[in-house]
Amino acid sequence: MSVLARFSVLCQRTLIGSYTVVSRNKQVFFSIVMLAGSVMITTILYLKRPATIIEEPVRTIVTVDVTEVVKQNLRIPIQAQGTVTPLQETSVMSEVNGRIIEVSPSFIVGGFVSKDDVLLRIDPRNYKTSLLRAEASVKSAQSNLAQETGRAKVAEQEWKKTPRGKQRTQASKDLYLRKPQLDQALAQMLAAQADLNTASDNLERTSIRAPYDALIRTKHSELGQFVAAGTPLADIFSVEYAQIRLPIPQNKLEYLELPELGTMQNGSPVDLYTEVGGQVKHWSAYLHHTEGVFDARSRVLFSVVRIKDPYGLQYPHAEPLRIGTFVNARIEGKELFDIVRLPRYVIRAGNNVWVIDETGLLRTRSVTLLRTGGDFVYVSAGLNDGELVSLTTLDNSFEGAQVRIESQIPSNMVDQAGRPEKQPEPEIIEATAAAELLTNDSYGN
Repeated sequence: MSVLARFSVLCQRTLIGSYTVVSRNKQVFFSIVMLAGSVMITTILYLKRPATIIEEPVRTIVTVDVTEVVKQNLRIPIQAQGTVTPLQETSVMSEVNGRIIEVSPSFIVGGFVSKDDVLLRIDPRNYKTSLLRAEASVKSAQSNLAQETGRAKVAEQEWKKTPRGKQRTQASKDLYLRKPQLDQALAQMLAAQADLNTASDNLERTSIRAPYDALIRTKHSELGQFVAAGTPLADIFSVEYAQIRLPIPQNKLEYLELPELGTMQNGSPVDLYTEVGGQVKHWSAYLHHTEGVFDARSRVLFSVVRIKDPYGLQYPHAEPLRIGTFVNARIEGKELFDIVRLPRYVIRAGNNVWVIDETGLLRTRSVTLLRTGGDFVYVSAGLNDGELVSLTTLDNSFEGAQVRIESQIPSNMVDQAGRPEKQPEPEIIEATAAAELLTNDSYGN
């Protein structure tokens, strides 16, 4: 490269270096100017800021319905279900052989029969013949016994006339007095009398009678059929009493008045109800007894309700409670003291309720509940007389909210939906009282 070229390159590098130094100085200068300007503007804005105004938070007033706590002495009902079953059920069988020659008009499925009514008759001719033979045997045995008794008396008179020296052993005396023959004649008469009784019983057994007031569930025989001893004729059950086995959970037994073990004294009253023809029908009864043992699988104790005259035969206008009906049972509990009844829906998670305090604010309150089911809960602790409990459902965000009371109902007059309980009409009250009078005599003992 020539000297001129080298000089030219050196000059270019010098100019570029000078330009770079000048550009960096400018950047630093402009940066300082911008930073100073920002600080100045921030200071001016801070000094010129408006005064701060502190406002109170706005509280929204919540409108609620409340119930006023009223402590009561209550009997907590226990709900149960069961099926109506007969107290007595019998399979009627033939005790003799023969052909059925007569059938009662009531001998039909669903027919009612009274105690000792004849259901059917078996041909009695063979048994009448046997009875006549047995009677003849008895008369023959009686005649033989009378003859032997006379001979024994004659022999006794002759024995007394025999000189004492010639009287021999006691065995000889008994044989002379015909005691063995007399005992044989007496035994024959007793055997003949037993045969007569058997023949009479067999003849009586040709008439099949109802053992109690009953309804015929099924029949297994008909007119003209030949039956042997042990042949089933019909299945019947008693209509004097019926019973219902109600399962009671172990944790609810403490709320009931159960009949004492080993006795048949009535326990808690029971209201039985079910839907019949689109209407709910009710029957009154009592707990009659308990079965005394817990079910091994379900851990329940079966309590038995007994109902007198379930088909209303003694009271024709009473609604029949037919065997096999599935019914609900409302068992009245024993009296508990200082209990608050509330609709179940007002209880929040953790057994909490909304309570309005003295300042009108919503507060959460934990309460103690009895272990029961149904549409109501029963508070044993945590609430005092006169306190207000919210009937309006609210979430947790309303804690401490100011409330305005829309309506107020005493807790002993609120229904399961949080509304005032409806009082029955006078006509309904009179009809219910009349129905109770009709069923008062139907409680089984």
